[in-house]
Order: sequence, then structure tokens, then C-alpha cells
Amino acid sequence: MRARQAISGLILGGLLVAAPMAGRAERAEVPGSQQEIRLTFAPLVKRTAPAVVNIFTKRTVRNAPSPLFNDPFFRRFFGDQFLGEQGDTQSVQNALGSGVIVDGSGIIVTNNHVIRGADQITVILADRREFEATILRADERTDLAVLKIDPGKERLATLELRDSDELEVGDLVLAIGNPFGVGQTVTSGIVSAVARTNVGISDYRFFIQTDAAINPGNSGGALVSMDGRLVGINTAIFARDGGGSIGIGFAIPANMVKSVVANLNGDKIVRPWFGASGQNVTADIATSLGLQHPTGVLLADVYPGSPAERAGLKRGDLVIRVEGREVEDEEALRYRIATHSIGSTIKVTAWRGGKEQVVPVALIAPPETPPRDLTPVRGNSPLAGATFANLSPALIEELGQPALPSRGVVVSEVRRGSPAQVLRLSAGDVLMRVNDQEIKTVDDVRRVSTTALPWKVVIRRGQRVVTLLVGG
Repeated sequence: MRARQAISGLILGGLLVAAPMAGRAERAEVPGSQQEIRLTFAPLVKRTAPAVVNIFTKRTVRNAPSPLFNDPFFRRFFGDQFLGEQGDTQSVQNALGSGVIVDGSGIIVTNNHVIRGADQITVILADRREFEATILRADERTDLAVLKIDPGKERLATLELRDSDELEVGDLVLAIGNPFGVGQTVTSGIVSAVARTNVGISDYRFFIQTDAAINPGNSGGALVSMDGRLVGINTAIFARDGGGSIGIGFAIPANMVKSVVANLNGDKIVRPWFGASGQNVTADIATSLGLQHPTGVLLADVYPGSPAERAGLKRGDLVIRVEGREVEDEEALRYRIATHSIGSTIKVTAWRGGKEQVVPVALIAPPETPPRDLTPVRGNSPLAGATFANLSPALIEELGQPALPSRGVVVSEVRRGSPAQVLRLSAGDVLMRVNDQEIKTVDDVRRVSTTALPWKVVIRRGQRVVTLLVGG
């Protein structure tokens, strides 16, 4: 009887929707009869599919001539004039993906990798109408892009964004997109995981995992919950050599989508700054802290004057929750911060001295202090051809490398064929020492660049410290 009552709440006006009930435990029911199993997703698809679009892109690429054209034998046989005509050629590459209309005026969200490098973007609606699209925002760090089409005075069908933190493992979802270009396709599945952080797809590694069939062409499509709202943007699959779906797909949570759509003003997205970083908790660390299981981020670096320091957080504190949501590792902490807005205040739960403490943290924009002071090195120095900058919270955010130290000097650019490239410097390297002189600012770089050889250069590259020897 109880199962029959729950199902009657799901069928409303012939539409399959999640009925509002007192609590999740009350409305989450396993089908109890053959009649319940035969329930259809068709009404839900009719409601949501018109808001999912197909995206086709064109990109012109230059094709270098065959190296055979430089061979003296071929030049002698065919002649320079003929081979000269076989120089660089151009070709057009086509690609396809999917997108979701989130505003009736023609605002569409898709993946950045769907439209990256495109010269022309065509959006095809579910009713087969075609529109040329312009890019409002392309955010490589989240692999999200926002497009705009002009439907005139018409208001297009949209999908409302749902709070993706409400999802639970086992929830039913639909994936809607354009796999392999065959046309709009709907697949169903369940949420397999809600916080996958070990998937190296984008800088912000926090994904919904689903077993709904997702294939090439689904990228940018909708992951829809049973109440007809958008919970994620389908982004990637785990595939074998064949490249097809094997039941492991990943979607960017709707909460991250919401933060990108809210940042359409300005030249770039400015995300809130927390000002602290640390390490993931191992089983040994958890035992030493008196925790029952490994979780959280053990703070190792709290930036002076940062929101974290102002809130009273210290090195050695263990951040375990943000706004009541569990923080299992540093990727989850970065995601939780990034989905809030500058100027907001969040509640951070930290473990200190065997007790939980909840502190309010007022998020601000990352400051550019000290100024980056871009400094190119010229002359005969081994650093010549490289441009250096002072590290600041703003620059670290811009570079998208959370592993960078909170202060120091970073390589921002290396000119091709320069002494710095010969030295094997690359953008993102942090210059730590030259011989016995510590490098703290670009002024130190200017001073050491005139030092006579031999040189011993120490850099930090990612998590490694590398020593480079020059001369002598």
C-alpha cells in the first residue's frame, strides 16, 4: 500500500515528476510490482528534450607540405615550380557536440572542448532550426562554455538548474545528447558516484559519475534528474580502445555550471579566494588526529591576510566540511570554494585539538599582491628569453596551478630557441635559487641574471624540485 501511494505521487497530470514529500526517505521507493516497473520516462523526455541542442563546429587548419617536397631528388624530378605549388594547404575540420539552453533568450551551456578553436559554431534546436552562435564565455579550467543565439522575440524551452548537492548515489537520471551525430538520443541510468575527484578532465576535478550511456557527441549534453531539472553537463567517458560507452560517464555538477553562467560580465571569470591549501589525509594522519576515517584537508599553508587567516584558521587545522558538505580531499575543497560567489560568507568546519570548530569565512577576490611586475630577461644570461613574474593569489588563480607556492617568482613565458629554453625552463616553473642566492622577487632575477658562470639553478616544477647546471 505504501509503495502504491508513493507512485501515485509521482504521476501528476500524466507527467513523470518527483512529487514534493516530507522527506527524501519517504519518497525514495524501490518498485514493488510489475505495474510500477512499466512506468515510462516519455513524459519527462517530452518536457526536457526541447532544451537540449546539437552543436556543430568548423575549424580551418593549415596542413604542412610533405617533407618529401624538400628532398633534392623529388625537386629534380618534379621541378621547383611544381613542388612550390604543393606548399601549405588548408582544410576544414568538423566536430560535433551537444548543449543545453538555460535561458529562454538563447543562452546555451556546453563543454569548452566542444567549441575550442572553432571558426564557426552552428546550433541546431530539437525542432531542426539552425542558428549561428557566438561565444560569451569559454572557461578552460572547468571545461565549460556559454554560447548565445538570437531567437528573436521567441522564448526558447529551457532546463532549470537543480542544486546538484541534492543528488545521491542510486538516483535515476537521463542523459540527453547527440552521440556520434546520429541525432538527439536519450539514455537512462543511475548516479554511480557524486564526488569523483580523481578524474583528470579539468582543473576543477569534482564530477558526477553515471552509468547512463554517454558516447562521443554527448559532450555538453544534459544530465537530467527525475524532476526535469539539469543536474550536470555530460563531459567525458571512461572508454577502452573502441571509444564507446562502458557505463562510466562523468558530468560537471550543475552548481559549477551555475557559477560560470553567473560570471558572464568582465573579460574573465574571477573566482573567490580562500587563501589556504594543504594535503589530503591518509590513514596514518587520521589515526594521529583521532579521526575514525581519513577525510578532509590538513592545512599546510595559510596565506597572510587571506580570508582563511582572518577567520582564525591555522596551519595544522583540518578542514572537514564547507557549508555542511563533506570535504574529502583538496580537490573537493577547491570545488566547494569555487561554487560560491565573491562577497559571500561560508561556514567552514575545522577539526582542531580533538574538537570541531565552525568558523565563518568571508570570501574575496584574489588580490594581486605583490604586483606581478613582468620581467623579461635579455642578453647572454642563461635565463635570457624567459619572462618572470611575482607570484600573487591573483596570478596563481589565473595560471590555474594550485600546487604553486603562495609566494615567489614564476616563469610566465619562454621564447622559442632562447637560452632559457636550452636550459629547459618552461612556463609555470618556480625559480627558487640561482647558486646560493634565494629568489623571492623579480628584482632578485634581475640581479642574478648578470652573474658569471657556472650556474646552479633550482626550480620547482609541479611537486618536484629540479636542479639545472649551466657551464663549468
